[in-house]
Order: sequence, then C-alpha cells, then structure tokens
Amino acid sequence: MAYSKLVKPLSSELIPLSVVRTERLSAHWMRVTLGGGEIERFRPMGFDQWFRLFLPIGGDAGLDRVPAKANRMFGYLKFLRIPDGERPVMRNYSVRAYRPATADAGAEIDVDFVLHGSAADGTAGPASRWAETCAPGEHVLIIDEGLTFNPQRGTDRVMLVGDETALPAIASICASLPATATGTAIIEVPSDEDALEFPRPAGVEVVWITRPHSAAPGALALSAMREAPLPDAPFHAYAAGEQALASGVRKHLVGERGVDRQSVSFCGYWKVGAAAPASRAAREAAAEARA
Repeated sequence: MAYSKLVKPLSSELIPLSVVRTERLSAHWMRVTLGGGEIERFRPMGFDQWFRLFLPIGGDAGLDRVPAKANRMFGYLKFLRIPDGERPVMRNYSVRAYRPATADAGAEIDVDFVLHGSAADGTAGPASRWAETCAPGEHVLIIDEGLTFNPQRGTDRVMLVGDETALPAIASICASLPATATGTAIIEVPSDEDALEFPRPAGVEVVWITRPHSAAPGALALSAMREAPLPDAPFHAYAAGEQALASGVRKHLVGERGVDRQSVSFCGYWKVGAAAPASRAAREAAAEARA
C-alpha cells in the first residue's frame, strides 16, 4: 500500500444498496449506478474513494450472512464460512462519481467495471459477469474504505499513472482537484475506445497509451512515466492498477529520482496471472489458518 498516510472513512459499516441502472460505456467498460437501500449513510470524500463491494453471485441469502466487519481479519474468517455457491464475491472498486439526492431523485454512486471476457460465452470473471448482466433492483453491499490519494495540504501539482483499472480513480481525483491544479495523467488502456474522456482542470494533461496485445499490462505506462519530466515541486504522485506498475512507479520516483516517499501514493489493484490481489484481510486470515 502507499507510504503516504491513508485517509480513513467516517464509517466502515455495511451499507446495503441496489442497482439503479447500467450503461455500456465501451467494449471493456460497464457503468453500474447504485442507489436506494441505505445510501444516506454513505459519506462521499471525493478523490480516489474506494470500497469493498459484495456481489450476490449466490442470491440475496448470501448477502444477509455477510458479517459487519468482513473487511477485517476476524470478519473475513466469518465471511469465508458462508458456503460456496452462496458466499458473495467481494471486490474493491472506486467511486467514479457521487450525486447527492435532489427533489426528484435519490443519491447515486456510479461504479465503472472493466469487463474481462464475455458473460455470454462464459469467459468473464464473476465480477465482470455480474456487471454485464445485473438488472435494476438487484441488491449489493458496500463497506467504505476511504482514500489512498493523500497529498500534503495545498499541493495542487500531480502526476497520475495507471492502467485501465485505475481510470475511474484518476478521473475522480481530477474531478476533486482545484481548477488551478496542474500536472500529467498517464493512462494505459487496451483499445482506443476505452480511453474514456473525463472532466479535469485545464492544467492537467492526459497522455493516453493504447496497449497492443503483445505488451504486458502496465509496462507502457511505466515506461512513459520514466521518460516524463516531473512537475515543479512540490507535487504528489499517484500510481494504481497492475501491481508491477504501481510499485514500479513508486520505486522509480523514490529510488531513482529522489522524490519524498510521503509524496507518492500507490496501490496495486491486481496482478498479472492472478484472479485478484489478496486483500489485507485475506492475507491475515491465511496467516492465521497456517499458525
């Protein structure tokens, strides 16, 4: 995780929500809008706010059995006791956008899913398949986890680096920055149509990199970051996505270019060859089981 201090949420309780609608954004992107339930208990923080999302792969009965602290070691051990086939899928996602309630509509959270494979032909993973096939009214649970992006107060120069899985977080960070912010966002995507434009301060340049099939995910973004000039100090760097990309950005900036490690936030969302990176709770539970 990042060296810069994480920002904890005001509450880390389970919050039940429902699917409001879905929208296919591109070949590899599906937006699921959540609302209803107890969304009034969610406290938006902007930037790269992220949460644990529990998907009802085995039906709502599994959601009813999710323990209150399923994102912590002992709660996760209880979560694992839910029988296979009924146990929800737990994944980490960013808040792409939050809209407060109005006189005409309730509050809403947009969540953008990267689609891997196809639900129709059975090649999609469980979270991707759910995003592609879910319908309005389906229930989910979330646990807010706060922020990874945490610059020193007053810092408005940024370097943002990520692959497609980091695009929602980078877009949300840019929406939260002051209009005077400057810097560069380097984003690697699998196809040109997956380069989804997003609002940002005029002084933040976006460099899109389309990854050929032969390239390792994140490698081109990491290479581009190494060649890029650094913003005028002080600035804050943020790297997320494939694990080697996130850690590679931190190692390069801190180890080779002398950037203060407190000025670098990074988070590996996934790892090539693994279904999903193990959460801290999962790692602690595994260690407990081996003891």
